[in-house]
Amino acid sequence: MTAPVPLKLDFQEGTLALRGLESIPEGMPADGIQDPRDGSIRFEALAYAPLIAWLERAAIPYEDCARRYSKLSLQMQVSQEPFPHQREAVDAWQAARRRGVVVLPTGAGKSYVAALAIHRTQRSTLVVVPTLDLVSQWFGVLSSTFGCEVGIVGGGYHEVRDLCVTTYDSAFLHAERLGNRFGLVVWDECHHLPGESYTFAARACIAPFRLGLTATLERPDGRHGLLDRLIGPVAYRKEITELSGRYLADYDVVSLRVELTAEERQEYDQERQLYVGFVRSRGIDMGDRMGWSRFVMESAGSTEGRRAFRAWRRHKELALAASAKMTLLDRLLHQHREQRVIVFTQDNSTAYQIARRFLVPIITHHTRPKERSAILAGLRDGSYGAVVTSKVLNEGVDVPEANVAVVLSGSGSVREHVQRLGRILRHAEGKRAVLYEVVSAATSEESVSRRRREHGAYR
Repeated sequence: MTAPVPLKLDFQEGTLALRGLESIPEGMPADGIQDPRDGSIRFEALAYAPLIAWLERAAIPYEDCARRYSKLSLQMQVSQEPFPHQREAVDAWQAARRRGVVVLPTGAGKSYVAALAIHRTQRSTLVVVPTLDLVSQWFGVLSSTFGCEVGIVGGGYHEVRDLCVTTYDSAFLHAERLGNRFGLVVWDECHHLPGESYTFAARACIAPFRLGLTATLERPDGRHGLLDRLIGPVAYRKEITELSGRYLADYDVVSLRVELTAEERQEYDQERQLYVGFVRSRGIDMGDRMGWSRFVMESAGSTEGRRAFRAWRRHKELALAASAKMTLLDRLLHQHREQRVIVFTQDNSTAYQIARRFLVPIITHHTRPKERSAILAGLRDGSYGAVVTSKVLNEGVDVPEANVAVVLSGSGSVREHVQRLGRILRHAEGKRAVLYEVVSAATSEESVSRRRREHGAYR
């Protein structure tokens, strides 16, 4: 009696092709479809782990030609006793079959959690990060921790190694070719992953082991729910308030109100009235999910609409960059002149205004990587006492010496506000951090402030 011909499993451009079956058997996991081109059953690469488990349980002979990742024998070169929350996080992730998300505040050592997970798993590993700055940071972490060659894909490099770092953009672009190359994928700042395009990078890779890291899991659009399938459910979570004092710096949050000048108030009220009048005349609900899109479309269709849009923009400018804010910032910079200060704004225009007025270096999305690195190095060593930025330092910045943040303006995003607080919470002996939130009184900024403070860290 001849032995049964084993099934064959291949990886093809981000999908799995299972050959040797004439039809889809009952009980097969994932959503397979019959491919009329070659008769195979086709799956998303994401289905690799449950599909292999099903074949093993059913004792069906198969040939695995999909997997190209390796077992490793990594040794940690850095001897560091993990904090209790780091050990608990890795244990919880391992108990969840090494699939899931770890939520820890900025400064709580998420990168070391990843290093411990990589060491325990001992499989070819890809670390995916949102920015090129974080690529450099993770390259340094992995190189020093494991003392081996680390590859980079993105930013002009295409060096694929058993330990490799890439950006979300590059992971998306190269998923069809690299999707079977890694057994563990670490998604840093994994709240980015549910973006419309980035999900493909997770669906097109076979990695049976997946770790997501973030300080701010929830997304305003609710798409963070997709992470359960793309990575795994939340395996471990600690908030800022649970770790501050011992593992994060103690901190204070101080909310300051400033008044518009008489001239600013008059112009603010006139512009806001014009904008609000237009919105109401068109029956637009700005609290609705489609409200902003409707306003943009309606305002583009007439002279009245374009004037209303300019009114919206001007009343925002008056609140975000009120002259009293600059006076207050002058006092705060003087008060904390012996410390390291990061000033956050909502827009580049205000950031440049501050840079010129107070002669402090500025970092925006236009700042080149070398200049940005030099500015942050200067902040660390004390060459600069302060730096001003719009949004680009919200995540991915490691400046343990910074202990003062001034949020001169920002969005209503809870995530953004928590990320900005996190920039100053890295632990240091005797450190106490302070975040100042500056708001123009009796303006739309007050409602924005209420929305972004809806987090336990601010209560």
